[in-house]
Amino acid sequence: MTEESTVSPINASSGPTAPGAVDTVDRRRVVFATVIGTTVEWYDFFIYAFAAGLVFGQAFFAGLGANSVLLSFATVGVSFLFRPLGAFLAGHLGDKYGRKLVLMVTLILMGLATTLIGVLPTYATIGVAAPILLVLLRILQGISAGGEWGGAVLMAVEHAPGKRRGLFGAGPQTGVPLGLLLASGVMAVMAMIAPGDEFLTWGWRIPFLLSVVLILVGYYVRRKVEESPVFAELAERKQEAQMPILRLFRKHTVLVIVAALVFAGNNAVGYMTTGGYIQNYATDPEGPLALDRGPVLWAVTGSAITWLLSTIVAGWISDQIGRRSTYLLGWVLLLVGVFALFPLVNTGNVVLLFAGLAFLTLGLGLTYGPQAALYAELFPASIRFSGVSISYAIGAIFGGAFAPTIATALVNATGGTAAVTWYLAGMVVISLLATLLLRDRTGIPLGPDHELEQQVSPIRGLTKV
Repeated sequence: MTEESTVSPINASSGPTAPGAVDTVDRRRVVFATVIGTTVEWYDFFIYAFAAGLVFGQAFFAGLGANSVLLSFATVGVSFLFRPLGAFLAGHLGDKYGRKLVLMVTLILMGLATTLIGVLPTYATIGVAAPILLVLLRILQGISAGGEWGGAVLMAVEHAPGKRRGLFGAGPQTGVPLGLLLASGVMAVMAMIAPGDEFLTWGWRIPFLLSVVLILVGYYVRRKVEESPVFAELAERKQEAQMPILRLFRKHTVLVIVAALVFAGNNAVGYMTTGGYIQNYATDPEGPLALDRGPVLWAVTGSAITWLLSTIVAGWISDQIGRRSTYLLGWVLLLVGVFALFPLVNTGNVVLLFAGLAFLTLGLGLTYGPQAALYAELFPASIRFSGVSISYAIGAIFGGAFAPTIATALVNATGGTAAVTWYLAGMVVISLLATLLLRDRTGIPLGPDHELEQQVSPIRGLTKV
């Protein structure tokens, strides 16, 4: 049986019904739906990170001591600690009940938490209850983000033709740069509409409240998408995993750790902008640059476009030369970008700041675009949702969870950005070494008929999981 025979045909009215080929129109609909959904999810997630760097230190933590910005950035990291919980829950539900259910639940949860942040009273109004409520809502965002990614990428990759998984999988991956583009663009517009104190008073709230509209659009699009053909076949055969999390850690613990480390370097570097660190560093009125908020936000918005393009191209390249080779090229570019970033940012010239961020996104795209296909090809079909979700969540903790906090602490301790550069370079090298541990499994069949082949360890030197 070929790989194409492990997926199901599309019936015009009812979707997959039997083994066969997936309709091209349905494939495009799935990719579009995953792109829209992940964009909305990451817009919500990044709006918080931007506000943490620009507003929350003053609005929610000013009454808690001198390190208000550090505390604000720490709340960005707190959500990452709850991503594994979201991944565990989503992995269990996704492997047992399907990918589509999880995508609908996570979208609604993220939108609800984001909207409530937009109406949350500040420390000046309700005291210490304000930062407590803020952290609780950020935790809900973390749970949602932990569950969202696995479902979105598997819907795209498991619908894709075997030779185009990288390109199809890059679709939901573009949700990060698109979310960054949308979030930074909306913030930049609000900085123009409500400059200075008005932005601190009410301007920052509008991007959070806009989440209501985006969630409705995402929900409408996603509800029309068919279930993943791989899961549909598992369900038809009644082969859904009963205890997918236990099976994952009993047989694949080492693989989960290696896969997590592959992601950690990209996530740590990416959170210099998505986590709001560069925005805060460049615009801090008491910092070395003290640039205007608007131009910096527009520079970040521009870099999101280059990240978007490099992510799509990277997915295509990985279909041509393999996931592993694409990643290795990406790590080299990212390492160069890390060493170039702060020398360009520290010039205080917004154009050079944009140049540094734009070059950085070349490496970010090459080490993020192929990730959906890479992860999907690492794990057996029956526990794939759990494997990709938990690896991604743990990698985010290793990488971006506290990257802005660590960077802030390093600058405070050393008085410069050199230590931040070496910290980021170290994370990139760790991920490069983890990538070297993996065999290239580009094109491996993903359906349940090939579980024995999928069970062979992707880690070099090992033959059994």
